[in-house]
Amino acid sequence: MNKVPFILLLAFLHSCAQKPWYGDLTYLGKLPSKLNEISGITTNDGETIWAIEDNGNKNQIYAVNLEANLIKQFKIDNAKNHDWEDLAKDPEGNIYIGDFGNNNNERENLRILKVPNPDDATEGKIKVEKIKFHYPEQKKFPPKKSMLHFDCEAFFYHNNFLYLITKDRSRPYLGKAYIYKVPAEKGDHAAALVGEFISCTDPLFCSITGADISPDGKKVALLGSGFIWLFTEFDSDDFTQGKLQTIDVLHRTQQESICFKDNNTILIADEQSKTKGRNLYSYSLD
Repeated sequence: MNKVPFILLLAFLHSCAQKPWYGDLTYLGKLPSKLNEISGITTNDGETIWAIEDNGNKNQIYAVNLEANLIKQFKIDNAKNHDWEDLAKDPEGNIYIGDFGNNNNERENLRILKVPNPDDATEGKIKVEKIKFHYPEQKKFPPKKSMLHFDCEAFFYHNNFLYLITKDRSRPYLGKAYIYKVPAEKGDHAAALVGEFISCTDPLFCSITGADISPDGKKVALLGSGFIWLFTEFDSDDFTQGKLQTIDVLHRTQQESICFKDNNTILIADEQSKTKGRNLYSYSLD
């Protein structure tokens, strides 16, 4: 065998082995260490991505660019991070923090924090408006193991309501998510149940960890750890009655955050887990 081509082949194979593989996701950049436990993202302009961390982390919102570099941050001055799990936005650019993480289904202080458009903020602190809510179907705190349906890590804003998609914690695990809606205004609201959805039955990948609606309101994307459930052609509050496409992005990490950059491009972020994650990705629906 000719030695030169063989050596070149070994070098090529070595370089391929060293290059990270992200399946169908396009890698955009490594997020700052401040976002090791990133739990929610959103964007008003497709360029500045707002992000939060979940339980046990600071009462901060962070802005990164499309290369995942930190560009600014603000402290939420009048609210604690009990368990911030997702971000949503409205047409005026206000951002909503979902403080509704409820792993053990025992919280009675669920709330959503309305942040005045942070793109316009110049100070180091921001005050928020609090939207309190409860699930009328929950009678015990916590309920029995077969009824652990009241954790939530995903929501989006649409037509003056916030749509919450729950995370199944029940045993046995059924992969069932419930869709609730809450008015996007200050108050103490009873969340209204509008639908339900079974994603799949593997607890490692099938729980809903993030959600968003496209800018034109025609697509809803739900996220799991490696999957996107994309709903289109819906005409009611219960978007799960529309057309469903299940997308395997062929990348298995702790994917916690999703938002639409535009009507056909999705952004996804995953948590740091050992040597994997804490990355920002894009995925094209074209």
